[in-house]
Amino acid sequence: MSDIADAAKRLLLGRPMRSDRLGHTLLPKRIALPVFASDALSSVAYAPDEILLTLALAGLAATVVSPWVGVAVVLVMLTVIASYRQNVHAYPSGGGDYEVATVNLGRTAGVSVASALLVDYVLTVAVSVSAGAQYAASALPALRGHESAFAIAVVAVLTLANLRGVRESGAAFAVPTYLYMVAVGSVAVVGFIRYLAGDLPQAESASLEIVPQSGLEQGLTGLGGAFLILRAFASGSAALTGVEAISNGVPAFRKPKSRNAATTLALLGGLSITFIMSILVLARATGVHYVEDPTTQLLRDGVPVGEEYVQHPVIGQLAETIFAGYPVVFVSIAVITGVILVLAANTAFNGFPVLGSILAKDGFLPRQLHTRGDRLAFSNGIIALALAAVALIWAFDAQVTRLIQLYIVGVFVSFTLSQLGMVRHWTRELRTAPDPDDRRRMLRSRVINTVGFGMTGVVLVIVLVTKFLLGAWIAILAMAVVFALMKGIRKHYDLVNAELALGDDPTAARALPSRVHALVLISRLHKPTMRAIAYARASRPQVLEAVTVGVDPEDVAALRAQWDALDLPVALKVLDSPFREITRPVITYVRSIRRESPRDLVVVYIPEYVVGHWWEQLLHNQSALRLKGRLLFTPGVVVASVPWQLSSSEGQTGLEDPVRGTVPGAF
Repeated sequence: MSDIADAAKRLLLGRPMRSDRLGHTLLPKRIALPVFASDALSSVAYAPDEILLTLALAGLAATVVSPWVGVAVVLVMLTVIASYRQNVHAYPSGGGDYEVATVNLGRTAGVSVASALLVDYVLTVAVSVSAGAQYAASALPALRGHESAFAIAVVAVLTLANLRGVRESGAAFAVPTYLYMVAVGSVAVVGFIRYLAGDLPQAESASLEIVPQSGLEQGLTGLGGAFLILRAFASGSAALTGVEAISNGVPAFRKPKSRNAATTLALLGGLSITFIMSILVLARATGVHYVEDPTTQLLRDGVPVGEEYVQHPVIGQLAETIFAGYPVVFVSIAVITGVILVLAANTAFNGFPVLGSILAKDGFLPRQLHTRGDRLAFSNGIIALALAAVALIWAFDAQVTRLIQLYIVGVFVSFTLSQLGMVRHWTRELRTAPDPDDRRRMLRSRVINTVGFGMTGVVLVIVLVTKFLLGAWIAILAMAVVFALMKGIRKHYDLVNAELALGDDPTAARALPSRVHALVLISRLHKPTMRAIAYARASRPQVLEAVTVGVDPEDVAALRAQWDALDLPVALKVLDSPFREITRPVITYVRSIRRESPRDLVVVYIPEYVVGHWWEQLLHNQSALRLKGRLLFTPGVVVASVPWQLSSSEGQTGLEDPVRGTVPGAF
């Protein structure tokens, strides 16, 4: 069975990689861009949708301001990109925002940033895959109504791909990412060419009327309109998600790491800004309408379009309009966009495990997250991320509009605290920098990070105000839970370390017990019992006893007779058990030895069968497992399992001698 499982694992994940092959996994810029920037680039596919969807609540006239909302988002993006270019140079170790906040603002701020990022990474996977499922459903009608199941299946595929290693998954995802750039770029270029030529047609949805939400019939006038614009801006700011992933992934770049990461950030910023503004301007020029509930919000000749109307995402509508008469192009762009939305989750699959490893090393997460798997990927972190994302997708039924309300809170918490930390970093560095050129560079960097702090802080406030009741409170609650959990884990590790520390007198830990009192637990005389006795005698304890529990008088009498007949050089002690218990009499006897001689060490030898099938485990070793479980909590007691390999266990380890094989029970 184990051979089959190992073969299946190797088929899915590939052969194990040696630790000295870690350098092989480092990424050149051409691969790092799709690996770390696919999240931010894919945000272009749904950030314009969210802007138009929000503005449509105030009716058709409100959508006129969508390009200006995009300009505000672009200004924030420029600031954040410039700020993070300072981060990757100052902190190239991969800790990203967590390291910046911890070093400059303290541990509490660092854990706050880490909790925000962990929640945001989970949401990245859930939102990206759900958005991809919606695009896939628009191109393949058979998937409609099954988006959630499709999204969960995609998460499983992404998990397997990332378990194979960062470089392998990056190489596999590079081609679709570049195809997406070509697809969106072709929509933008052809669209503007047709616009300048005067033959850009109107979108199919342009002929429809938009019904404003109750209370917003007057458009964007008054406080209600201003609040709606801020809400649209907050939704459009989802385009900034994923920027922080590059600062967390600097160690994965080839040397010079910081320079390559900064270059990748610049490329990401240029592409994202070009794409988002092109989509919003062309959507305005073609009259694209995009609403939350098309069946009731869209009217054709004064009548609701009804449930039979299919509303394509904004990029899909633009492709259908710009490439009218070429349905193959529309379908191709829709499929490519759906694929990149799915692959955007790969950014989180690279960022979450690395951050989890750093947090585990610092004692804020279970230490299992710090270790690499046999493909040099942080396998436990990848699996943890996948499980959390699947739970979200299932809970929210893969609906992007519901999930995205939770989405950008965490990333702007990390943005804001990180930029504040960088301001303090440059202020501290300036105190000790004598070189004028270095001081000018640091002053310029501090100005950039100060502007970044102010701008991201304002956006964070806007996001909290406009999205809190729409679901952002769930993300905030999740961050608080993760924060408390990480603090609790760190407190536990600190207490354990303090308890296990050698203290002021390291020699005390090497003090030997006064005596060793060995007990061999037996039920009957057979080969496992004789092996346990042999092991116990080989350890040369001061006291050695064979102990059995007297449940059945006839069995006890037979055992005594057999014992005396073999003339074994070990005393046999029978523990009374009037209520036919096994565990309690043994525990009571062990504790009595400890009470009489507290400085003695009691070693309990328990014979156990080693079986080859899971169902055999149900038939054997149950008493031994119960005894071990109780004895482990008894101070001054060591439990030694003495294995006896049954024939069914042969070949289970994969370490057997290919010539001699395995002799069951052999030493």
